[in-house]
Amino acid sequence: MDAAPGRIVIGCWLMDAAPGRAADWLPVDADGRRASVMAPAEQSLLNKLIRHNLVNNQNQVEVLQRDPSSPLFSVKTFEELRLKPQLLQGVYNMGFNRPSRIQENALPMMLAEPYQNLIAQSQSGTGKTAAFSLAMLSHVEPSNKWPQCLCITPTYELALQIGFVITQMGKFYPEVQLAYAVRGSRVPRGTLVEQQIVIGTPGTVLDWALKLKVFDPKKIRLFVLDEADIMIGIQGHQDQSIRIQRLLPKDCQMLLLSATFEESVWRFAKRVIPDPIIIKLKREEETLETIKQFYVVCKEKEDKFTALCNIYGILTIAQAMIFCQTRSMALWLCNRLFKEGHQVALLSGELMVEQRAAVIERFRDGKEKVLVTTNVCSRGIDVEQVSIVVNFDLPVDRDGNADNETYLHRIGRTGRFGKRGFAFNLVDSQDSMDIINQIELHFGRKILKLDTDDLDELERIMK
Repeated sequence: MDAAPGRIVIGCWLMDAAPGRAADWLPVDADGRRASVMAPAEQSLLNKLIRHNLVNNQNQVEVLQRDPSSPLFSVKTFEELRLKPQLLQGVYNMGFNRPSRIQENALPMMLAEPYQNLIAQSQSGTGKTAAFSLAMLSHVEPSNKWPQCLCITPTYELALQIGFVITQMGKFYPEVQLAYAVRGSRVPRGTLVEQQIVIGTPGTVLDWALKLKVFDPKKIRLFVLDEADIMIGIQGHQDQSIRIQRLLPKDCQMLLLSATFEESVWRFAKRVIPDPIIIKLKREEETLETIKQFYVVCKEKEDKFTALCNIYGILTIAQAMIFCQTRSMALWLCNRLFKEGHQVALLSGELMVEQRAAVIERFRDGKEKVLVTTNVCSRGIDVEQVSIVVNFDLPVDRDGNADNETYLHRIGRTGRFGKRGFAFNLVDSQDSMDIINQIELHFGRKILKLDTDDLDELERIMK
């Protein structure tokens, strides 16, 4: 249902915007404490839940080969991969028009014969899941009714999301079936799994292979280890993943994917994936070319709220994201915006991942024009209609200095897809002004002072 005027959307609920009410609707843990901010696995799941398109990433791809003299192959169209017609139809049905940067280089290697082991690194939204899903579907021999491709991932929820991608991509290839080796998936002892693709978490996959013996790991042709950086952070998963890899045949193709590659991830990857080719995206340039940045001098939070209303009042069609440093400030701001008649959504770390996804989907669909959030929403969320980002509170680190990385991620929610965006920073103290100066120095860009009481000037800037 749509949000009625005078309501705030929190998670998947509508609630009256009475001060202090929101806490009654937000989940708590088993000890009654408020849930903490997102763990890496939750952030990855949220990105998968809300991702409808690939990130428009212009980064260069770096390939480290076993044989540097060997020619590199890349593709610009999915047709060049010589996919089965059913899979090509599935790719286009999902809205993929052309391969992403990482897919251009990774897919030819994933699909080449003889098979090549691969380690691939790129951030969320660049098409890693779609790439290895397509590889698994391509490797399967449908007439063989046993598992031939195995994918392990850190959590139950991530496994379901990978399965969703495979199901969508294989929509026109019904001969290929999928099984989930996750908690709650029960296979009677003495029976064998007949689905050709198995996706699961390490512990359950080991149980299926060794304790229940419902599939033969020696028949696996393609092994995928996804979210390696998250996997090694969960107790027991690293050792279980290595045990699974050792059960597989020596000629099994092995792929490892990770969003980050710290030293601990590299050590793990090299233990699991023998003799690999390595593909990684070069570090994303901190480009702010399409974003105009301003700061507004305010006296206190009521003055900041007035400035915010002046800014948003100029733009009546597009959407705005407003960042607060604390949940209490975000709730206060939501209540004030509600009183002004705005349709507003609140997103914070107290919400379950699925609830956060529901809020973002409503915002993306335009059911709310304003999204108030903490840093939980500063990364990975692409909404084409967002034209304004407001830092109601400036991002700072634990020492009170400018958090430049968070600032970049926050304002990067606008100026997406080559469109122009606006970032407004509300400054209410000398400390806040010092943060602005630090940000200017770090990025080498001037942040212009703006008088939001001058509506003619503000309108001219927006146009």
